[in-house]
Amino acid sequence: MTSLQSRELDDSCPDAAPDQLQELRHDGSVLALAVSDKYIFAGTSKGEIAVWSLGTFQPVQTIQAHKRSVLCLLLTDDLKYLFSTACEPIINVWCPRTFTRLYEIYSTYDVGDVFSVAYSPQRETVYVGTQTQDIQWISLKDPDRKSSHESAHHPDRRQHRFFDSRAVGGTSTPRRTEEFYALIPKADQVLEIDSGAIRQYAHYGWVFCMLVAKGPTVLVDSDEEVLISGGGDGTIKLWKLSDSGPDYDDGNIITGDIEELMVLGEDDSESVMSLAIDGSFLYAGKLGGIIELWDLDTKQKLRVIKAHDGNVNVLKMSFGLLWSGGTGGSASKHSTVHYGRDTNGGAQNISQKYQCLSRWKAHDAKILSSATVVHHSDQLFLTGANDNTVRVWRVNGMPSQTEDGTGPAEDMMIQSLREFISYKTVSSRPEFTEDCRKGATFLGSLFKRLGADVEMLSTGSLHNPVVYAKFSGKLEPAEKRKRILFYGHYDVVPADMKGDNWQTDPFKLSGRDGYLYGRGVSDNKGPIIAALYAVSDLLQEKALDSDIIFVIEGEEESGSRGFAEAIHDNKELIGHIDYVLLANSYWLDDEVPCLTYGLRGVLHATVCIDSKHPDLHSGVDGSNMLSEPLTDLTLLVSKLKDRKNHVNIPGFYDGILPLTKEEDLRYDDIANILIRRNPANGPTEALKRSLMARWREPNLTIHRYNVSGPDGSLISSHATANVSIRLVPGQEVDEVIKNLKSFLREEYEQFESDNTLTIRIDNKAEPWLGVPGNYIFRTLEEAVMKAWGPTASEGSNNGISVALPPNGTNDEAAPKTRKPLYIREGGSIPPIRFLEKEFNAPAAHLPCGQASDAAHLDNERLRVVNLQKSREIFSTVFRKL
Repeated sequence: MTSLQSRELDDSCPDAAPDQLQELRHDGSVLALAVSDKYIFAGTSKGEIAVWSLGTFQPVQTIQAHKRSVLCLLLTDDLKYLFSTACEPIINVWCPRTFTRLYEIYSTYDVGDVFSVAYSPQRETVYVGTQTQDIQWISLKDPDRKSSHESAHHPDRRQHRFFDSRAVGGTSTPRRTEEFYALIPKADQVLEIDSGAIRQYAHYGWVFCMLVAKGPTVLVDSDEEVLISGGGDGTIKLWKLSDSGPDYDDGNIITGDIEELMVLGEDDSESVMSLAIDGSFLYAGKLGGIIELWDLDTKQKLRVIKAHDGNVNVLKMSFGLLWSGGTGGSASKHSTVHYGRDTNGGAQNISQKYQCLSRWKAHDAKILSSATVVHHSDQLFLTGANDNTVRVWRVNGMPSQTEDGTGPAEDMMIQSLREFISYKTVSSRPEFTEDCRKGATFLGSLFKRLGADVEMLSTGSLHNPVVYAKFSGKLEPAEKRKRILFYGHYDVVPADMKGDNWQTDPFKLSGRDGYLYGRGVSDNKGPIIAALYAVSDLLQEKALDSDIIFVIEGEEESGSRGFAEAIHDNKELIGHIDYVLLANSYWLDDEVPCLTYGLRGVLHATVCIDSKHPDLHSGVDGSNMLSEPLTDLTLLVSKLKDRKNHVNIPGFYDGILPLTKEEDLRYDDIANILIRRNPANGPTEALKRSLMARWREPNLTIHRYNVSGPDGSLISSHATANVSIRLVPGQEVDEVIKNLKSFLREEYEQFESDNTLTIRIDNKAEPWLGVPGNYIFRTLEEAVMKAWGPTASEGSNNGISVALPPNGTNDEAAPKTRKPLYIREGGSIPPIRFLEKEFNAPAAHLPCGQASDAAHLDNERLRVVNLQKSREIFSTVFRKL
């Protein structure tokens, strides 16, 4: 007869993985999981409970909960208690909102490891399954069970009959102690399990799993709680619960008792590792990848399937489906059988209704824990493994009870961003032209779906179109509406997919540790999606008074080719604009929200020297009678700057705006805050000088040389140098171009060379300087403060204040400023000043991401909480403007 373990894996199950939203990493194996409406809890091999925010996936706190590995976590349905057990005889009870240790529970027996815990809300009683094959219980409200922290019966202090034993005249081994033991919080109360509250040898094997269910069999009333346990002996037992305790001759009064009601699986000795209940149907996960289905009314084993390679350590019944995970690393979902009974009381069509719907490789490790939850209309299945990770899977598809509010839109925002990222909209590579057009089409369709009037604005046959979308406000007449133009770009820089630098596919959005990774997620697709869904929120709330016009180009990473022409040609369509808003940069660090009020302009030029001769051999033709293009070029570009980096172009520094007192104080605040965060940034004056040099002073850079001909001993007939000039407010780009050309020509004439000089202007952008005190900046500042929230702070000189860490907690994504920092940047965004001048409308710039976002680099990312807060900020700004 074929054993269950030698059965073939069900090959008919589709290999279809759901969306992986996040991968949360820890430094220990994840042995237990629980999830509330706010937090994800992971019990680890280091005795810790790691806590992440369910909304943002940011780490919140790590609690040293036990001395040994955490084996079990149980969150009560009313979210009142979180139970934890470990490889030690201590059971802890925590508040899942404040993370306070409410109770410490211990047994007077040496029970070894506590593998499982169950809770009866009707009796407020905890049941624990132990390594010594016992089930014990205690009522949290029994005043007689209160003990002291220093009780002689406590496992830390009582004599252990094995470890503390010694021969006559000998000594016992000192008890192990570690520094981290002192990190375990002291419990508010200590409870001692009564020595009589025990069912010894409840199983003839370790009690691996337990649960409490209401009326799971016709043998009890429909609202009567039953304890179900699974053991290492292969049996499943149902226990009838009672309030009165067992009778003992010593007259000791025990609260509560359990009485064996049913035994299943006595003919199979393979350990029961996990249990899940669905009405009167019970699922049991066993060794060797087996899942058994039992009917608790008839005591029949209805089906046995080989679901996994490896032991089935986790089973969850949620969303009308059965979820499981095996130590081979696979996870699966099965349809279930709770569909009613035939006229004889038997279950109907079991083989058809209990089917594997999908199986996927969830970890390259052993899956040891799982949890399920509905959050913002997303059905989530979480898996934990000994690869030190928790993975969060979105498994939508079956009806479920969901939360009200903005949940569906928040779900759609991430889904839309996921699809947006999948388009390889690399504007600088001709091979991605079709992807760019498809990305523009997707974005236009998304705008339409959310209520906008959409047009594709042509930038010429060789360049990507501009996506124009208009959301109309409700204020009447229309002439009274304010009109806000939001600028962004859907094109991205290339991502190297051949090397190992990217941890995941750059064009497949992935989540890790509270961040979203993918090319363009921070620059600039994430901010565009946040702004779009902010408008959608206002439309749903019937709170959009103003007209919001999106102008999203596809050539920003390639110099905004054709953008100005497209705007000129469609100015009548776009109409009057009151404010210009963009979000295309990042904070100074990872903690302080910022507002950008200044950008340097840029001028890119190519300087060319050409000979009338072809490429020559330096040995055959080289002589001091021949003017060599590369030599001429080197000498010429060296004239542009002196040894102290001073630019020699006449009139170059004329017109630069002087430093005001207000701006100087702003730099003081920025430098002080950055040094307070990281003293290595100091000293203050040096940092302040560095910021000014990069933000408000011009610079000239020689980027590269190119020559004609192959490598070798050649005199190239053609040589070019690429030069860029960063400009600041007060410098006129056209004037600088004129002076650059004049200067180079005058200097070159002095060479008396036979070669020819040409100067080509490749692209240009004017510098931009906003007004921090104007209405749009004040509105942005208020919105940032509202979204990130004021906190306890250190003082500052200019209304900027820095948060201190909350006492005793690690508040996820805690804001670090009461007000945003007003910053300038050294980079350039060509359209911002163009749009401001074209529509005679003030512009403002909201950085959405953090300094560590790695835009343009490998593993570009955006923190989930920053995406959510950006959406909130845009919503406030669009509402108020």
